[in-house]
Amino acid sequence: MSSLFDKENVDIAWCPGCGNFGILKLIREVLEELEVDKKTCVIVSGIGQAAKTPYYIDVNMFGVLHGRALPVATAVKLGNPNLCVVAEGGDGDMYGEGGNHFIHTIRRNVDIVHIVHNNMVYGLTKGQASPTSQKGFVTKVQVGGVVNEPFNPLAVALSLKAGFVSRVNIGDPLHAKEVLKAAFRHHGYALVDILQPCPTFNSTNTHHWFKENSYVLDDTYESSDFHGALQKAFEFSPMPLGIIYQDKSIRDIFERSIRGEDAKPLHAMTHDVSKIQDLFNRY
Repeated sequence: MSSLFDKENVDIAWCPGCGNFGILKLIREVLEELEVDKKTCVIVSGIGQAAKTPYYIDVNMFGVLHGRALPVATAVKLGNPNLCVVAEGGDGDMYGEGGNHFIHTIRRNVDIVHIVHNNMVYGLTKGQASPTSQKGFVTKVQVGGVVNEPFNPLAVALSLKAGFVSRVNIGDPLHAKEVLKAAFRHHGYALVDILQPCPTFNSTNTHHWFKENSYVLDDTYESSDFHGALQKAFEFSPMPLGIIYQDKSIRDIFERSIRGEDAKPLHAMTHDVSKIQDLFNRY
């Protein structure tokens, strides 16, 4: 299926079998099916194989430093609250180098969609352990196996009262699409942690492994139950998939807290230059 967000004549620099291909297709289809306007959508990404994704989508994008997608996405949304803003990258980029920004973006409740490709390994730099690598995972660097506890993004997000926390498996694209659409419709910060294989540098966490070690939450699960969601966030074998938690109440979002009801983009605002000069004169 082609998409209005397909970009023609691009050389995609991913290995055959990479889960990024499925996520690329997923994002393109969701943008089209939700009738997102290309002119008012911005995808911000950092560094890494996952962070190359917006380069392959026909949409506005901003490539930034390693781990810095979230503060830039925050600035974009603050500068023009009318934009649809997505921050996108890998588990190392977002939870490692960008871990501090992950925490404070949730605290601010910026109205953005945060998509994380979670393959439990660093792919761009050739296979080191990432923050979500499991204990015992052997790499060229961690030759004796990973000894640290894996980072738990769902539990961290919930502890900071994130309004939308989810996990999906790209091996189940129909379910992943349903959850990602819900994230786009959510008012406030929305985390979508996407499990995906890295066939080149992670022979442990394969499509088969993710399928065998996860399950989809059924219709009886109540995603508005915060304490129940916190318990689910600590389940690992198997891991729950779906909307783990969603707060549908109207909460203050960062851009409105800062700018009030003024939703004009900064370039459309007028400025009193004399006040700026007065500020400079003080120094």
